[in-house]
Amino acid sequence: MRRGCIAVGKIQCDGCQRLINYGERYLVIEEEREKQRFCVACCLRLGYASYKIEDNEQVITFFSKEEV
Repeated sequence: MRRGCIAVGKIQCDGCQRLINYGERYLVIEEEREKQRFCVACCLRLGYASYKIEDNEQVITFFSKEEV
């Protein structure tokens, strides 16, 4: 299951190992008992996030077209 989150504390990205600071967006991928956390940059690089046009504005989404 994928969940888009906003950091309320310092969280470490499992992709690049950098700290995700308070207020930054990140993605949690939960499979069985394992959780992985990825910053926006890693999500874009790994294909977990993409940009789309919504109301004439470019926004980032963690949901693929198939999931919507």
